[in-house]
Amino acid sequence: MPVIVRDPLDPRISHWHWLAQQMRWWRERHNLSLAQVGQLLGIARSTVSNLEAGRRRLDLDYAKILDDRYGTGSLLQTLTFYARMGHDPDWHRTFLEYERVATMYRIYNGQRVPIPLQTESTMRALMAAARTVQDPEAVIEARIARQQAILDRPDPPYVWVLLDEPVLDSPTGGRAVLRDQLAHLVELGSRPNIVIRVISSRTGAHNGSDGPIQLVSLSEREIAYVGAQRGGRLIESPGEVREVGLDWDFIGHKAMSMEESRSLILAKMEALS
Repeated sequence: MPVIVRDPLDPRISHWHWLAQQMRWWRERHNLSLAQVGQLLGIARSTVSNLEAGRRRLDLDYAKILDDRYGTGSLLQTLTFYARMGHDPDWHRTFLEYERVATMYRIYNGQRVPIPLQTESTMRALMAAARTVQDPEAVIEARIARQQAILDRPDPPYVWVLLDEPVLDSPTGGRAVLRDQLAHLVELGSRPNIVIRVISSRTGAHNGSDGPIQLVSLSEREIAYVGAQRGGRLIESPGEVREVGLDWDFIGHKAMSMEESRSLILAKMEALS
């Protein structure tokens, strides 16, 4: 039997870490193996291991089955509820894991090109302007790896992107960097799984005024992230995720068509020649 190596869990910083720790504690108290709990839940042994390591998120249905088996009342269900509702300081690592297995990825950004669509030159220009980044090269390397995990995998997700028009005019890194970034958006938009649409500056206020939105569709559920200055919030509660999805849909109603958006990007690119 291979030795299972788990990343350290710290219940003081994350409800999900607390829940994962409790899952393992109660399983071992009842002398059950990972495989036995997997059979109980109808999932693979490796999935149980990932749940107990904090790499996967427990569903309420599974929490109820475990509470019934362990005689813990509604303990694990309650922990799952609060984990889904609260802010997770470890959200970024969690979100990256979701991105890698997403079947669909919806993005809105009104201030800059989203990281999965940035050129390396754009990344470098943004790093040069950042005040708190300690190791820009490490950040750039991680972002490129993130892009590859989303866009270049054998089964890439459908990616639907909404951008405010000023994003296409921001001279991040200068005219040459911006032109290359626009050309990259045109190339990405020609892929069969990627749709890029632009909200015209003439549109005025819309539902995206509060900040960027990311929605990741998994095989069994959806996850949302809403951005804010100095951080944002990962949302896993189904009801709140639906509300974020509605916000994204309403923003999309204001956007130009794929063809109009592509023509606009090409025109701005040519103007920089």
